[in-house]
Amino acid sequence: MVTNIKSITFIFLALLVGFSSCTKEKYSFGDIITPANLALTATVTGVDATNPNGNGTGSVAIAVTASNAITYNVDFGDGKTQIVPSGTIIYKYTNPGTFEYVINVNAIGTGGTTSTISKKIKVFVAFVIPTYIVEDLTNNSSQVWVTDKTTPGHFGVGPADGFTPSWYAAAPNERDPMAYDDEITFSKDALNNISMTVDNKGMSFLIGAATSFYGFTGGDGTYAVNTGGTKKLSFMNATSGSTSSNSTTIQFVVPGNGIINFGTGGVTYEIISISATTVFLRNIGADGNAWYQKLKVK
Repeated sequence: MVTNIKSITFIFLALLVGFSSCTKEKYSFGDIITPANLALTATVTGVDATNPNGNGTGSVAIAVTASNAITYNVDFGDGKTQIVPSGTIIYKYTNPGTFEYVINVNAIGTGGTTSTISKKIKVFVAFVIPTYIVEDLTNNSSQVWVTDKTTPGHFGVGPADGFTPSWYAAAPNERDPMAYDDEITFSKDALNNISMTVDNKGMSFLIGAATSFYGFTGGDGTYAVNTGGTKKLSFMNATSGSTSSNSTTIQFVVPGNGIINFGTGGVTYEIISISATTVFLRNIGADGNAWYQKLKVK
């Protein structure tokens, strides 16, 4: 009899455990409410009349709000996304140049419900000039350069697919003295943007193929060229096909007539080499040839 009671008790307990293990837990998320009243602002840093797409830092202040939102999934339009619980973030675009981006934000509510809002922006990102080039050109502030007239090859020309003045390289002091009196000043601002002014003493040397580019007629010679005041330079990776073995692979564009020391009709200068006291520049002229000039710190 005792044995039967023990057996019945064991069976009862087993059934109780079995029933308990089959009971499903119930969870509740509360009311499922879709986020509403979405608002999105995106403010590009440094926008003004002169810089309509920003100051070149690529920084954008993004703020999104919505009622009943738990968090926000932000797609910045450049291939990157981020969960932003607060709805506010300072994001930095990095692709050099001026580009349009569409910011898409999913406001996420209870139960995974979402509402979406989008905004198109245009952002300018300045090329990050290598630190050594900023330091050497400007001495971390402002620095005046002149023709390195005592160095062979301070004025020269070669084929467009080369990186040395293989056709002609001027001997020391060989050129017209008026080609040697120009002063070129490179200056940097707080964001490491570089500007340039050229004091040509009223005259600049021009190659004959380029005189019409500057509004003159005639052959090689000196002309009363207006150098155009202070010019903000645009730096970028070189497009010449150069390598680190023959160049810094960095170039810059001079707005306006593009003149630095002498005029070739080109506005883009590749920095072949640079130090704290010298710089060697390459430029494709109006004649399709590669022209060279060497400068030194005054």
